[in-house]
Amino acid sequence: MAIDSAWANVRTPALLEFVAKGMITFKSVGGSFPNQWEVGKTYGVRMRIFGFIPFGGVHYLFIEKIDEANFKIVTREWDIAAKVWNHSILLRDLGNGRIHYEDTIIIYGGIMTGFITLFARQFYTHRQTRWQIVAEKNLSFGG
Repeated sequence: MAIDSAWANVRTPALLEFVAKGMITFKSVGGSFPNQWEVGKTYGVRMRIFGFIPFGGVHYLFIEKIDEANFKIVTREWDIAAKVWNHSILLRDLGNGRIHYEDTIIIYGGIMTGFITLFARQFYTHRQTRWQIVAEKNLSFGG
């Protein structure tokens, strides 16, 4: 997938919803999601595992940085269980329509940290599988 296409996707809530589908659904709190994430904004979502099990109360995503030049987005996230869920996505162009995609996550949830970390590993494995669909079909989410 071309890096510009992947980068346009990364900047959209629609991609998050697609890569999470089947494991987590999101419902925006206080209105709908924007077409693209905006730096300095905080978004509240209610998450449901497998579409019906409530998880974490309201989860907040603060968009700390969108670095266009280096293809990097950084969020600071939290909810009642995950006191810290700091996430960054970095893309690098490998040439010939190939990219390197990297998620980095820092998690802290007190005594729940182990459980949250186990869940995060499964969730990000699921996300990567869904990302392969995006890449293979060259899907666009309106970025």
